[in-house]
Amino acid sequence: MRVSVVGGSDVDTATRDVARRLGRRLAERGHTVVCGGLGGVMTAVCDGAVEAGGHTIGILPGERVDEANEFVQTAIATGLGHARNPLVVMNGDAVVAVAGSGGTLSEIGFAFVFDRPVAGLRTHAVEGVHACETPREAVDYVERQVTRRE
Repeated sequence: MRVSVVGGSDVDTATRDVARRLGRRLAERGHTVVCGGLGGVMTAVCDGAVEAGGHTIGILPGERVDEANEFVQTAIATGLGHARNPLVVMNGDAVVAVAGSGGTLSEIGFAFVFDRPVAGLRTHAVEGVHACETPREAVDYVERQVTRRE
């Protein structure tokens, strides 16, 4: 399946490590990572996924595909700025939110609009977001939720 990973573009080392481990776990389980394609959580999750042989898609806010981080394999330019956030969520079967601020919160909101299950790692405490302690727990959660819907 495709899993949208949303999170902050400016993160600390611990959050970067969590996102990288998440990307690695998603790839090991055969999932494609969809993200906003820039820095912070997006770079780290793509790095982990590529390292584990997975595929990454970056849905970019700008008009140029070369704005994507170096680990994005399929870059999609939108020219929409933050208005691209619903596209990031809509292109995944589930969402994992990692840290983040306002943009991440908007993506969590769109996950509810598009009826996507949401796992959270170090992110907003919002009703409907399943708080997880580890990347493994987050991946297990979204896999169970998507399987139940099929």
